[in-house]
Amino acid sequence: MRSLTSLLLVILSLLLVLSTTHVNAAPHWRNETKTSGRPAQEPKQDWGYVVVRPNANMFWWLYYSTQQPSDSVPLVLWLQGGPGGSSTGFGNFEEIGPLDVNQNPRDTTWVSVANVLFIDNPVGAGYSYVTADSAYTTNVSQIADDLLTCITAFFKKLPQFETIPFYIFSESYGGKMTAAFSQKLLQAIEAGKVKSNFKGFAMGDSWISPVDSVMTWAPYLRSTSLLDVNGYAAVQSLAEKTKAAFDQGHYTESTTLWGETEDAIEVNTDNVNFYNILQHNVPDEKMIKTASVFERLRHRHLDVYSNDALSELMNGPIKKKLGIPSSVTWGGQSGEVFEKQSEDFMKPVIDIVDNLITNSSLHVIVYNGQLDLIVDTPGTEIWVQKLTWPGLAHFNKTSWSPEYTTAHPTDTALFVKSYDNFAFFWILKAGHMVPADAGDAALLMLEMVIGSGKN
Repeated sequence: MRSLTSLLLVILSLLLVLSTTHVNAAPHWRNETKTSGRPAQEPKQDWGYVVVRPNANMFWWLYYSTQQPSDSVPLVLWLQGGPGGSSTGFGNFEEIGPLDVNQNPRDTTWVSVANVLFIDNPVGAGYSYVTADSAYTTNVSQIADDLLTCITAFFKKLPQFETIPFYIFSESYGGKMTAAFSQKLLQAIEAGKVKSNFKGFAMGDSWISPVDSVMTWAPYLRSTSLLDVNGYAAVQSLAEKTKAAFDQGHYTESTTLWGETEDAIEVNTDNVNFYNILQHNVPDEKMIKTASVFERLRHRHLDVYSNDALSELMNGPIKKKLGIPSSVTWGGQSGEVFEKQSEDFMKPVIDIVDNLITNSSLHVIVYNGQLDLIVDTPGTEIWVQKLTWPGLAHFNKTSWSPEYTTAHPTDTALFVKSYDNFAFFWILKAGHMVPADAGDAALLMLEMVIGSGKN
């Protein structure tokens, strides 16, 4: 009888947990300080899942700043690109987190000046996951809704961050998602649905106006001696077809032609690296011969966010540390995330950025790596000139200023130009992943934006 009573108590306890928690088949909110055997430089952390919709589970991971007290410095959210790249994996261990992929301390970690929050977004990226195919998102508006649900739960769980200055930093497709998310977050704050001291957002090498990027590829590569006359003609011809399909509203066709334009670039440049033009990649012959155009797009723009060392880390010790469900594989659903956005890929969000610069007090920042091709600086400058923001004429007349890092005080790290609530950073010696290529410059930019140190 005693055994039966004990069994009934266990069952009742489990039912209570299932009826009250907001996490489906996933870990509860957790908190961890340093654990034994970990590097001393690893700061205090929190992490958890939020069920943003039925069958849609979003994972976040917070690093408290090493500056003490941590509530004296801003909170920075990092959103990765892809779509389908993992913020908790790539952004964390390859770019701005306290440790690199080999678990060695990073000298240029953003945790040194801010509390840093990573969210695996959209659902299906990284440790985030869906349990039904219908739960994947298909456009940035849906992505923004999920992010709003996630950040709302985050602030409710950790209310000390509601009053701390909050900034969103992003990279690549993450910038497109950030623009849409920022708009919905601001609306929620103004409606009293979310409490947050939201200060601004930064879009790094971001897919804000895809056609403007594609149309500048041939001129950019020609000017950097990576295309000859014949190669230029081949790439430009396909770029114009991409734009024509876009102009007619044929967005899926435009996506396919975008992929064919990239194929032409690889053929005519000996496989230049789309993320840093100073590098050339060894082609994956099997992939090129057998894959469809869309599969090649996914290969170029999603696989870049993973490698063997990172996958082993995330599906091994990190997965164990975080208590991720055994059924979840880090990056296991990223391919589906990418494919579900195919109709939305080529659609711009210039209007959203324009509205936020013009009609809000948010600081809006654009930053671009000098050596990036996929979202090259000339293409970014073109869409910026399409803004209807009244301050654009004054911004254009303003001269940029050079900035230097403490580590290299005589070597120009970046140029910056700003007017009112808009700023543009040109990051030198960096490709698409700015913090990975130019960590000191990226950290300097962060400090300038959040006002925590140098300007």
